[in-house]
Amino acid sequence: MAERDALSVTVEAYDAAADTYARLFRDTLRDSPLDRAMVSAFAEVAGAAGDGRVADLGCGPGHVTAHLGGLGLAVFGVDASPAMIASARRAYPDLRFDLGTMAAVDVADGVLGGVLARWSIIHTPPRELPVVLAEFHRVLAPGGHVLVGFSASDDVSHPTQVFDHKVAPAYRWWPDHLAALLRESGLAEVARMVCEPQPTDPRQFRAVHLLARKT
Repeated sequence: MAERDALSVTVEAYDAAADTYARLFRDTLRDSPLDRAMVSAFAEVAGAAGDGRVADLGCGPGHVTAHLGGLGLAVFGVDASPAMIASARRAYPDLRFDLGTMAAVDVADGVLGGVLARWSIIHTPPRELPVVLAEFHRVLAPGGHVLVGFSASDDVSHPTQVFDHKVAPAYRWWPDHLAALLRESGLAEVARMVCEPQPTDPRQFRAVHLLARKT
């Protein structure tokens, strides 16, 4: 019940913030060259596996989904917030956006070339994250890649930390701990990028991207 309640709280919060969120974050990749480089690297390797399709899970208003489409990928977005999906469909009517969750993606086993989860796992309660990572493994083809973006815990002795996210309750992760969870799910780390916050960055935390491959 607690996890279901957490999802409901997150959905309600993002439904209420959908228009503001879309306006504030639509240019995040344009303004973040390192993030953009990591997403581009993911796009290059993801398009070569499975049927070439990529799922942007927790796609929000669809701006990153559209960026991946612009890189030539057959991409679709999934989000649990009806308001976010409606916003994405209005902004990018030529792309596919589905209402759903990261723990139950509506595709067959082993077909996707890539899964992107960019700052979407942060709202998953820690004891539920292995279920989500197992779903990533299920939908990926052998050799497919997942790119996970999240904010880093600042204490190795506390691998997960609750933090005051402006929209919904959220968690930071110690990068090595999350990499271990990926590995336990059959997703081997290929690369990681850790970015320290800059004075002008509204995100005053270390931002992490982990790229992993289905073994």
